[in-house]
Amino acid sequence: MPSSKTDDGRDAAGDAEPSKTNAVEGAGIREAWELEYEEKSRRIAESDLNKRQKQNHKGFLLLWVAWQSTGVIYGDIGTSPLYVYSSTFTSQPSWDDLVGSLSIIIWSLILIVSIKYCFIVLSADDDGQGGTFALYSLLARHANIVRRDPNVSGLVRIHRQPTSDMRPSARTVRTFLEKSRISQHALKVMGVLGVSMVMADGVLTPAQSVLGAIQGIRVTNPELGTNAIVGISCAILVVLFLLQPFGTSKVGTAFAPIVIIWLLFNLCCGIYNLALYDYSVLKAFSPHYAFGYLIRNGRAGWESLGGLLLAFTGVEALFADLGAFGKRGIQLSWFFLALPCLLFAYIGQAAYISVDPTQEAYTNPFFNTLPPGSLYFGLVIAVLAAIVASQAMITSSFQLLSQIMRLSYFPHIKTTHTSKRFHEQVYMPFANWLLMIGTVIVTAVYNNTTSLGNAYGVCVIIVTMITTCMLSLVAIVIWRIPSPFVLFFFLVFAALEGAYMTSALRKVPDGAWFTLVLAAILSSTFILWRWGKERQWTAEGEDSIKTSDLLQLSRTSSRQSTNKEMPHQPQLILTPMFGGGTISTASGLGIFFEKVEASGDVIPKVFTQFIRKFKSRPEVIIFFHMRPLSVPTVPIEERFVTTRATSHIPSSYRITLRHGYLDDVLTPDLGSIIADEVARFLRTVSASIGANPHNSLNGLDEELRTLERVRSEQTVYVLGKQVMRIKKKNGNVVKRLFRTMFLHAFLWIRENSRAKLADLDMDYNNLVEIGFVEEI
Repeated sequence: MPSSKTDDGRDAAGDAEPSKTNAVEGAGIREAWELEYEEKSRRIAESDLNKRQKQNHKGFLLLWVAWQSTGVIYGDIGTSPLYVYSSTFTSQPSWDDLVGSLSIIIWSLILIVSIKYCFIVLSADDDGQGGTFALYSLLARHANIVRRDPNVSGLVRIHRQPTSDMRPSARTVRTFLEKSRISQHALKVMGVLGVSMVMADGVLTPAQSVLGAIQGIRVTNPELGTNAIVGISCAILVVLFLLQPFGTSKVGTAFAPIVIIWLLFNLCCGIYNLALYDYSVLKAFSPHYAFGYLIRNGRAGWESLGGLLLAFTGVEALFADLGAFGKRGIQLSWFFLALPCLLFAYIGQAAYISVDPTQEAYTNPFFNTLPPGSLYFGLVIAVLAAIVASQAMITSSFQLLSQIMRLSYFPHIKTTHTSKRFHEQVYMPFANWLLMIGTVIVTAVYNNTTSLGNAYGVCVIIVTMITTCMLSLVAIVIWRIPSPFVLFFFLVFAALEGAYMTSALRKVPDGAWFTLVLAAILSSTFILWRWGKERQWTAEGEDSIKTSDLLQLSRTSSRQSTNKEMPHQPQLILTPMFGGGTISTASGLGIFFEKVEASGDVIPKVFTQFIRKFKSRPEVIIFFHMRPLSVPTVPIEERFVTTRATSHIPSSYRITLRHGYLDDVLTPDLGSIIADEVARFLRTVSASIGANPHNSLNGLDEELRTLERVRSEQTVYVLGKQVMRIKKKNGNVVKRLFRTMFLHAFLWIRENSRAKLADLDMDYNNLVEIGFVEEI
């Protein structure tokens, strides 16, 4: 058959083959560039995952954050002089016993607070975060001891050291932790229990501190009844919790002058009493008197440790609030202000009590040892400082909840970042109101600091003991310190804290049971949520679908489509696995929210369900995922990471929105912004291959025209509504019963918790929710 000729005499059939070759080459060039964009997207994701969040403030910012930490952290440990001696002695102590107890207080502040916490524990941060759960998270980064979400790459960043670089003792410990399921569960429970104890402190500390200050009013008005004291205390506590929405930075900055005046006032009172009454109590700096006190008093001395440990209550706040203030800010404020002031406060009180003619000063040590003429000022500043004291554990509770939510140990609750400059300062309304209700109830029920002290000390000492155990593992596995040094550290602090803890546990029947029950409830909730999430991850991982499993392009040419408005749109059909059938194309832009950031050819579950239910697809498809970063804001030009979603679905794109905690990104014009980003992506790719003579054959021009056309059509936001059901299993009846019971509890919490996209601010007229069932 003769070939046809064109008007200029060229062979049309002969020209078709080079045209086809050019098209193939053009498509290949386009795919190469798009692969480069995918690689860039992976590099950005890796950078976001491994970005260091720790803030190292210097100069003025360091002084400012130290000032803030004074207003938040030291209100708790700083108000202990109000009640330590009264919680320790039931009658006037002898000089030897008084100096012995003072020696225990001094060396506890030096060894536990200064050396252990400020020098050692604060260095064991998890990317700037503190608290016992941060120690657990830090261990999880350096050893495979945590089950990770298979749907989210890098839920926990691993920095596992090569075995050859580790000491034999470190290798042995890490291998044991990675192979022993019992040790992994024990570490998880310890980390969670530490968080729960600190949060139990968040309920007790405000009640203890405010009641201790208001009870001081009885010094000037002995007729003041218990009901009046409780009422005043509850009113003050409510006001305190109402201040929390202003944020840690503002509250800490405002509270700092109160704490500083309080500490300096205690310093002056201590120096006055020491100079005027009995400077011989300075002998307490010799640990000989501490040991002599315990040996001489035997069981009674050991029992009194439950009261003496109140001298360092609040020490856990130093570590838990690390993310808000940083290591150097806390060290600066402790060593140059809080420590010397507290030492002189306790020394001065002991100096007065030792020569007190009434033998009643120990019953209210702060107010009874005030210099003449300073009672009313002392009363006012004590009340103000007691209010501030509550702030330490409230802030700690917010910090720790933020950590455990990040690692899926607690359902999502609304979190507000309160500072643009200091990144980890957060406020949680729901947690704030729960703490307020719990604190008011505790204040009303216990109604005095003695009974509260019984409940209070147990939390503190258990947290410090857990910290010692987990820190020893960090020192061996991560810091690679020789095991003999770590063993010495562990034995010293375990012996000291063990003595305190065994004494404090005596208080369980007298009130400490409340904190243990509260901590057990919180710990059970955290572990239950994590266990349920792991079951959910398993079910979701089994349901992941690749595009090729769901859809395939029709053999029919796209130009044979019956859709006259979109004649160039290739026809999609469902695979036989999903029932087959042709997928129609609806004009418009469809934005499918991805719960997790998928990669490769995997498609979101919500899109799969949409296609199966409607057998229709939007003309332009966007798989949209939001990636929150721990920074205040992300520049607009760096927010969007765009790639092509899959080659199996024409005009489909994957967009990741990187945003900071102050960025307002879910706005009514989100669809227009996303369309602009896709258009920019296509133009960038087109410009990148523009120098090639075959660029007109790469299909980008047609995609741009399609995108511009659908922008004037409807934009639909598609969300997934995952309904979970319990899968029936065979096996042991008792095991199935407990499994069903725990899963029901998990699902109840899940159904009544806040969704991560609860604050969507968009056009709800264009919002579609696709429901589907997931069996776990």
